[in-house]
Amino acid sequence: MGAGLRLTAAAASGAALAFCFPPHSLSILAWVSVAMLMAVSLGASYRAAFTCGFVHGAAFYVIGVPWIYTVMRTYGNLNVIESAGVFAALAGTLSLYPAIFCLCLARLGRVSITTACLAAPFLWVALEFAKTHFPFHGFPWNLLGYAGARHLGLLQLVSLTGIYGLSFVLAGCNAFAAWLFLARPRHPWVVGTVAGGIMLSAVLVGDQFVPQEAPDRVAAMVQLNFPQSMEYPPDWFERHAADLEEIERLSADPSKPRPGVIIWPEAPAPFYWQDPRFSTLLSRIAQTAGNHVLTGVVDWKLPAGASSGRLEPYNTAILVDPTGRRVFSYDKIHLVPFGEYVPLRRWLTFAGRLTAEVGDFRSGSSYAVGELPGGSFGVFICYEGVYPDEVRQFVDGGARLLINISNDGWLQNSGGGEQHLEMVRVRAVENRRWLLRATNTGITASVDPYGRVAARFARDVRGLFRAPYGFRKDLTLYARWGDWFAWLCAAAAATAVLGSGFLRKKS
Repeated sequence: MGAGLRLTAAAASGAALAFCFPPHSLSILAWVSVAMLMAVSLGASYRAAFTCGFVHGAAFYVIGVPWIYTVMRTYGNLNVIESAGVFAALAGTLSLYPAIFCLCLARLGRVSITTACLAAPFLWVALEFAKTHFPFHGFPWNLLGYAGARHLGLLQLVSLTGIYGLSFVLAGCNAFAAWLFLARPRHPWVVGTVAGGIMLSAVLVGDQFVPQEAPDRVAAMVQLNFPQSMEYPPDWFERHAADLEEIERLSADPSKPRPGVIIWPEAPAPFYWQDPRFSTLLSRIAQTAGNHVLTGVVDWKLPAGASSGRLEPYNTAILVDPTGRRVFSYDKIHLVPFGEYVPLRRWLTFAGRLTAEVGDFRSGSSYAVGELPGGSFGVFICYEGVYPDEVRQFVDGGARLLINISNDGWLQNSGGGEQHLEMVRVRAVENRRWLLRATNTGITASVDPYGRVAARFARDVRGLFRAPYGFRKDLTLYARWGDWFAWLCAAAAATAVLGSGFLRKKS
């Protein structure tokens, strides 16, 4: 196969995989798109295989997450070249993972095509697991498994293995397709049709047996719908007095049945707890409603363990009780690189303009669990929802309800908002918990413990959304043991790659 044809197939593979996710959502392509990449890598030279993987990754990220460039350009105070440079650097770094996958696959192919295809799903999951943690604390956005998460029956696997088990299934199907194409077994179309029919039947029939979860409570989630901005004038509260009056009226409407909790999103405006204009407003709403209010704020305080010095900003979720007192807080632990802090600031001097706060946000250190009438809850903030093990920490710490507050206004009307919801939705199933998701502009939703979106609110409107939920205390295998399956795949992949030289000599 010529080099041009290989690269074209690799790019097509990356594009097809990108189209599996919103806004296109052609998830059926996830069952075969990576097979093209595997096919062109097996039998290729190491350099050619690595290049194919890199091209696949570049096509996948350019088509799948173009909103990253838009965020940099619109809200990051960067010009066209700088925005494109940051996006290219991120896409290029992340494209190294499929490049390494193809390189290892080519090495395993020297032993046999069957060996390589058997090892492929382990290798794919191992590299997804690595991508979750590196670089800059990882970027596990649109992992392969999320493309299969729309099949409700299949999705239940993640309660055992986390999202990595679903990635393994899809990678295994792609490896099987590549094996059929390359190994040329007897009657390949019969084998493929039978295997595909069994898988399709299992997926479709499995959806019918997923239990229904009946909610017994209702939360009042207020979608604030403030326009996204990087800077706020000193008289912001005066300019938005009418907006705040409307939001107060929505939040504390005495004509409505009292909900279990009132939830606002991650702070989309200068909501500083230390500013009496805001803290007084929030306390008044809690007192008028006679209810708890959970919201995101910027909390200026001394770092943990410091007795004096400069106050630092934290991205914080706080709970105010019906008397108006602040009774709980959680400081966001996993900050957004180039959004809430700048990694390698000494070398990336231009990137400081990407943060609204000159000194960056400080990271929290504890997965705090709070209490509501009826049970305990854990709240994670925005981007933290794409990290399975981090959300699991709240459930492991006793949370019987999960709450995600976010501000996806940065994503505008791109597919990023739907992508974010699809990933956060899987966290509900992994931990078998109701999940309430409150956002500034959308998508505000309630997800049941089996992954059904029980209700969702319209985008880009201000209003109160009554979301069903309940509390659960049972623990899934994933909630108990975390990323055991990913570690198992990593060990198997390392053994296969390191042992391939020995196997090749023996063969």
